Amino acid sequence: MTREGRENLAGWVWVSPWVIGFGVFMLLPMAMSLYYSFTEYPMLEGPVWVGAENYARMLGDGTFWKTLWNTAWYGAVVIPLATALSLVIAGMLTSKVRAGGLFQAAVFIPTLVPLVASAMIWMWLFNGRHGLVNRALGLVGVDGPVWLERAGWAACALVIIALWGVGQQVMIYCAALREVPESLYEAADLDGMGPVRRFVSVTLPMISPVILFNVITLTIGTLQVFALPLALFQNSKGGPGQVGYFYTMYMFDKAFADGEMGYASALAWVQLVLVLGLTWLMFKVSGRVVHTRG
Repeated sequence: MTREGRENLAGWVWVSPWVIGFGVFMLLPMAMSLYYSFTEYPMLEGPVWVGAENYARMLGDGTFWKTLWNTAWYGAVVIPLATALSLVIAGMLTSKVRAGGLFQAAVFIPTLVPLVASAMIWMWLFNGRHGLVNRALGLVGVDGPVWLERAGWAACALVIIALWGVGQQVMIYCAALREVPESLYEAADLDGMGPVRRFVSVTLPMISPVILFNVITLTIGTLQVFALPLALFQNSKGGPGQVGYFYTMYMFDKAFADGEMGYASALAWVQLVLVLGLTWLMFKVSGRVVHTRG
């Protein structure tokens, strides 16, 4: 065997644990899930091939459309608000402010708190009778609502909690803002640009690839939201009016509460197609607005 062949063989030996693990724990389960999506599989019995019946069933499944709509509105509200808020906070943190490191830690800490623990904390904060949020509103003469007992206010609570956890996006934007060449800002000042125009004409184009990355990760995250509303409403039905009953929760219920693994697998593959489709669409559209250096 030649030296190059020995080096290639050694390389494959070193990466083989990952390759084997990826095949056994990722590709094989995905292939089995795809097969199950074309079967009726009540788990306690063997799968029975039914073709595309599970996918056709979704068209007349009211709960499927309900959870899909809930996931859509949640993403449509949270993604732009989280993007704007994290950009503003990152801009403030990267400016010359005192105790910037302390503020960065305060912003990032919420991302370290486990979702279930944070949901329990927020459940008590939003308690309509004894919660700290309503107590604080009462101090300024505002009669606080019953946050988690009415659909509209429960939706607001979900959005607020989601925005509380933008620390990861903020840290990424902070790193991107620090990478913008100072010479571009100096040239903008010489051209007489104000702060707003400088941000739109210089900062946004330079960090646009990072914005795209964060928007894609936020999109994938909102399509898969599960643990937070499950713990917040103490059940898997999403609280009042099922306003917090999202797609992944419905898929979980079908698999493990109703024992319909075949239908749940079909729901999972529809979710995967949605994720891939939206990601492809964002990459397609971003070609016109994302600035690539070099």
